[in-house]
Amino acid sequence: AMVRLRLLTWDVKDTLLRLRRPVGQSYAAEARARGVPVQAEALGRAFREAYGAQSRRFPNYGRGQGLSSRQWWLHVVTQTFRLSGVHEDRVLTLMAENLYRDFCSARNWEVLPGAVETLSRCRQRGFRMGVVSNFDNRLENILSQCSLRHHFEFVLTSEDAGFAKPDGRIFEQALRLGGVPPELAAHVGDDYSRDYRAARAVGMHSFLLRAAGQDEEPAVPPEHVLPTLPHLLALIEK
Repeated sequence: AMVRLRLLTWDVKDTLLRLRRPVGQSYAAEARARGVPVQAEALGRAFREAYGAQSRRFPNYGRGQGLSSRQWWLHVVTQTFRLSGVHEDRVLTLMAENLYRDFCSARNWEVLPGAVETLSRCRQRGFRMGVVSNFDNRLENILSQCSLRHHFEFVLTSEDAGFAKPDGRIFEQALRLGGVPPELAAHVGDDYSRDYRAARAVGMHSFLLRAAGQDEEPAVPPEHVLPTLPHLLALIEK
């Protein structure tokens, strides 16, 4: 049935794009520029704590609770610095605004190996393509800055959709945007539950990008596993 695939949907973070350096290092560089000495490792730990707490309290960027994703992120950044011992409001606000802006640019993101070649070849072969990502509304701009936006007919973020993967409703919205039934669509992503299993649950095909040495559990049929992105073409052209 693979031959009849018409729509490919793509996860972004760690599938097509990755951070150029750990979050803690970016935050530490911003702090240094303001004369605030904080260790990158401490900031990395604080970020994970702040991000986790904010995600539990206000899922999906607080979209259902009246927050903007910008407010959501500014709180995560200021809280990260507070947990790391920085308490001066004026400098906190400045650093949060700067980091929110910087993470919207190609300065902090790089395209994964094989992504450009794979997306180009999929388009040449006539597949329709879209993005389905648990991301905020900066994603269109990030994809443009990284010269990937033109590959996609649509970019559907969890903030736009109102639902985050693994909720099947975000995939159902993507199928409506693509005008394709699930059995003619496949999703490509790096997360077993949010990407691979969630897409299959709505009846789509799915491929799991899984780098060598990554945890092999839970079991996924080998013909659904991509050791690298360029492997996708061989699998969908069988």
